[in-house]
Amino acid sequence: MVSPAESAPPWPASDRQRFALRVEILLVLVVTFGLSGASAALSLIESALSPGGVGGQTVALNPSRAAQSTIDLLYQLLSVARLMGWGALGLYLLWRSGFGPRVVGLARIRLRGDVLPGLALAAVIGLPGLGLYLIAHALGMSVTIVPSSLADHWWRLPVLILSALANAVAEEIVVVAYLLTRLRALGWSSNRSLFASALLRGSYHLYQGLGGGLGNLVMGIVFGRFWQRTDRLWPLVLAHATIDTVAYVGYTLLHGHVSWLP
Repeated sequence: MVSPAESAPPWPASDRQRFALRVEILLVLVVTFGLSGASAALSLIESALSPGGVGGQTVALNPSRAAQSTIDLLYQLLSVARLMGWGALGLYLLWRSGFGPRVVGLARIRLRGDVLPGLALAAVIGLPGLGLYLIAHALGMSVTIVPSSLADHWWRLPVLILSALANAVAEEIVVVAYLLTRLRALGWSSNRSLFASALLRGSYHLYQGLGGGLGNLVMGIVFGRFWQRTDRLWPLVLAHATIDTVAYVGYTLLHGHVSWLP
């Protein structure tokens, strides 16, 4: 099966359409992960210039946003909604140009075709990623990552799981399905498109330090190539959601009880 990233697109057919497509990509990246990448790069520079350097800084991935429990919950749900909206935007724009959810690999989930490969990808990326983080942190190349600093509310674990799912949906739709399809439509080769997608993924994780950026660059290459070859996006969404869920919930349950976790 030929993926939408490899097939000849129905557009653009003219210079005007190609220009419009470039503008669309730019606007999507400005609204979503492009500015996040620039912000993360600035955060890395700020960390490097701060007392103690990168290794002396701490970053919370899911911080509390309000002292009052209900307000904090609403803030967390708004963050989830924003990420889901980013994913919906990428999916809608692809659908408008002839690439529906089924075409980009979001047909009905299959156990053997989606769930099992997703779990395998989660293990292949997640376990070495944890090791890379611990090594980078020990070398002072990574900030101390706090996957969750939410207070012990009744809704903490469900919100962390929702956050993991929202991250997965937004990133895999926009950074993989949307961007690779659009770059192919502009005539970019598979390898060039793949590197651009992986570089984008690495860039908006630079706030975690060079280790986080490099680890996510590798993740982007593996995930992007998997999609280009299989035309299935569900395994990437499931793998990403699993990795983040294990990180968020695992940290919440293990922090303070194991010595190896910073």
